[in-house]
Amino acid sequence: MANIVPVKKEQHQNLKIATTRNISHVAGQHIIPVSAIEYAQSSASFPIVLVKNPDSERFRSVAMLGLEAGENLFLQDEKWTALSMPQSISMVPFSLGVDPEKENTLTTCIDLDSEFVGEDKDLALFEADGEDSEMFVSVQKGLGRLFDNERMTENFIKELQENDLLQELELNIALQTGEKKKLVGIFTINEDKIKDLSDEKVLDFHKRGLFVPIYSMLGSLTQVNNLVQIRNRVSEQKVTGVQVVPVGQKAANEA
Repeated sequence: MANIVPVKKEQHQNLKIATTRNISHVAGQHIIPVSAIEYAQSSASFPIVLVKNPDSERFRSVAMLGLEAGENLFLQDEKWTALSMPQSISMVPFSLGVDPEKENTLTTCIDLDSEFVGEDKDLALFEADGEDSEMFVSVQKGLGRLFDNERMTENFIKELQENDLLQELELNIALQTGEKKKLVGIFTINEDKIKDLSDEKVLDFHKRGLFVPIYSMLGSLTQVNNLVQIRNRVSEQKVTGVQVVPVGQKAANEA
């Protein structure tokens, strides 16, 4: 279990990080957070969708790494096989958290129970004079960029919601065994509603660069076929068919 604490010079002066760190922590994750600024690059490997937090109406932006819970098709033999890696993966064992000594202030945190952390490791967090090491400064900058990208993504999703541009999808998977599985609770952008935007709104979106993540997300859905191909190469449970269906459209067809 993780033991995540704020990094404090007084307590962690001698703490070090391993030079080589793996990403085994994502082995069982079928979705991973991805920011809107990453959509264009990530869409070459993963389907990008939105999911709702179970305890709120808030959406999260994620890349799909598998066709069902617990399946990461891009981590094979401890190696990452996709063309790109979401920023959120590479920061381990660091993360952003609330500083208990400063209200409403975020600070750099570290997982003390991580196998990559210890006084016997390689890269120091602090120099002998107590100053932040070059490595630790780089980590803080990386976390800062990640935070900024997450805020930008939240604003992007809010824009989609306010303009009623989201639609829920259903992923229907047929297995070679005859079993059928359904993945629900995923959302994407409604392309028809994009086409119906007013000229004024289109110009506004264009000026703010919103069409890049919009069409990257829409185009990324073709990568569901990529997931099927990888799954059929590495798993004994072969997929014989997959359908991505808008929930409302399916209901209309069945009516």
